[in-house]
Amino acid sequence: MPRLTSTSLLLATVLAILPARGQVPVVEVDTPMPPPGWALMERALLEENSQAVEAFADRYLDGRGYLLHTPRWGTLDGPDDAIETFYNWTLLHALGGSDTVLELYKKALEGHLKQYGEIRTQLTTLASNGAYHKEFITQSDWFHTGEGMRAFLLMGHSSPNDALFVERMERFARMYTGEDPEYGNYDPRHKIIRSLWNGSLGPMLRRATVYDWVGDPVAGKFHLLHNPARTTRLLDLEEWYPRMLAHCDEYLDSVGDTFLNLGATLLGTNAFALTGKEKYRDWTLEYLDAWKERAAATGGMIPSNIGLDGTLGGAHNGQWWKGTYGWNFTIFDGELREIAHRNYFTAASFQGFANGLLLTGNQAYIDVLRKQMDLILEAAKEENGETLLPTMYGDPRGYAFNGEPRFYRFQPVSYSDRLAEIYLWSMQAGDLERVPKEHEPWIAYLQGEDPAYPERAMRADFEHIRGRLDLMRKDETTPDTRLADYLLGIMPATTDTLTQLTTGGYFAGGRIWVLHSRLRYFDPVRRRAGLPDSVAALVHELTDDSVSVSLVNVNQTEPREVLVQAGGYAEHRFTGLEDSTGKQEIDAGVISVRLAPGAGQRLKLQMKRYADRPDLSFPWASQ
Repeated sequence: MPRLTSTSLLLATVLAILPARGQVPVVEVDTPMPPPGWALMERALLEENSQAVEAFADRYLDGRGYLLHTPRWGTLDGPDDAIETFYNWTLLHALGGSDTVLELYKKALEGHLKQYGEIRTQLTTLASNGAYHKEFITQSDWFHTGEGMRAFLLMGHSSPNDALFVERMERFARMYTGEDPEYGNYDPRHKIIRSLWNGSLGPMLRRATVYDWVGDPVAGKFHLLHNPARTTRLLDLEEWYPRMLAHCDEYLDSVGDTFLNLGATLLGTNAFALTGKEKYRDWTLEYLDAWKERAAATGGMIPSNIGLDGTLGGAHNGQWWKGTYGWNFTIFDGELREIAHRNYFTAASFQGFANGLLLTGNQAYIDVLRKQMDLILEAAKEENGETLLPTMYGDPRGYAFNGEPRFYRFQPVSYSDRLAEIYLWSMQAGDLERVPKEHEPWIAYLQGEDPAYPERAMRADFEHIRGRLDLMRKDETTPDTRLADYLLGIMPATTDTLTQLTTGGYFAGGRIWVLHSRLRYFDPVRRRAGLPDSVAALVHELTDDSVSVSLVNVNQTEPREVLVQAGGYAEHRFTGLEDSTGKQEIDAGVISVRLAPGAGQRLKLQMKRYADRPDLSFPWASQ
């Protein structure tokens, strides 16, 4: 068994920086382990991702941090897409990517705020003085706001002591807590965010216009990725502009709360994890609890509009399934010239209610999501031997409506990623049974059913990086023919597999992220987040009260030390350490594993999940 010692046996240089969160158990590992294939691939994948980010930045960022493209206001190819280009760079760093990756993201963020602060619109007031006010989007919906903020919202995992970052997170959170009357986004009496459109200029309390969504036309020919012609030719934007406006003809409902606004809870959650200030936790839970009650009032459906008076469906004569991006958002898309179905109930509701679990450990927040999926799964149909699930709810367009809303638009979809999330949060056997593992190979791997998954998934990631870099080398576009969304298809970094294999974390298909994971790693010598150089980690199994992980030092000449934290936000707690020779009890949020040269070991770490409040501070920070 690995030798479990006290911190008194650590080297003096390490002693000086070890944490004040209580005594840190130290695990001495000296069992030789020739580097497994997965370990060498993992270290190479971290390195290749980092180098690919640097190559991308060399090509597409200028010295100011400006993205080399044609900036314009809009949700089809506007500021959210431009900054979303870097969506996983902070996560890559937190996993163990190079310090340069984090530096480049910070450069891109500052450049983006300046670049889009310079744009001016004539056809909408939303960006008439720039796309940002007080460094936050002026007004937008949280589907798009959340897309653009993914990397920023995860930056606390790498930079919890960055004073500017912390100040920004608090400032942005206060735009929604109601404590600052300047913004007015939140109504504390009715516990609503007052509009689909919200931000640093407050809520939009009028109907939106197509110009709010689309912005002004600009001269030039571009690859317009939000339409079917994107793969065939450059399109003249001014000629195509009327069709872009037609795309949003029915996107005009804005007043009242919507399930998309549950994305705003990420601000309160992260502000609390960074500062420990109760006001951010209190607001987040107040808002989530109000939504929990609303879902219960419909019989389990998470409603898509709440009136300004706090009533279900108050913006649509009691029809809570209505509203832009809501359950019943079946529209005619004038750009595509066809009927389109755009129900975004998964875009923020899962992330929002999971924030409640993170902040409290109360599984009642996950019960809301489970009940929602119960209703969808119970409505399943069988056609020609295929299971179809509904994707919409309400009064189907083109059908007689008798006043009773119903599920419609049945498709061969599985919602496997959302079912996987529910299982990983609850760890209940019944939730696992509902996950279609043919669509979730990582879940199958954790059940011992697909041992080849780690190396297969990493090989696919190498292919992804190589393919994206090949696209970059062959890219003949210039800044005056690229819009904000173009580079999303070229940016090479990929992090989902690394997150799964190293931390036991998982990101569903949505565009708003929280790092729900069993483990995180820190380098106590370099005083930074992520796996130390030469250290690889592989999570083998997750249970309700344990995680099994192999740690290996692939360096054959030098020892390594890694701090292993229970939870992405230190929300879990280790209670025991076990291997084939025995078990020892511990009580710690962090353990230190010292790996001799070329040594490795598989450890089973017992844990109590959601035992502690989320905390983004580094393990060696003073309390």
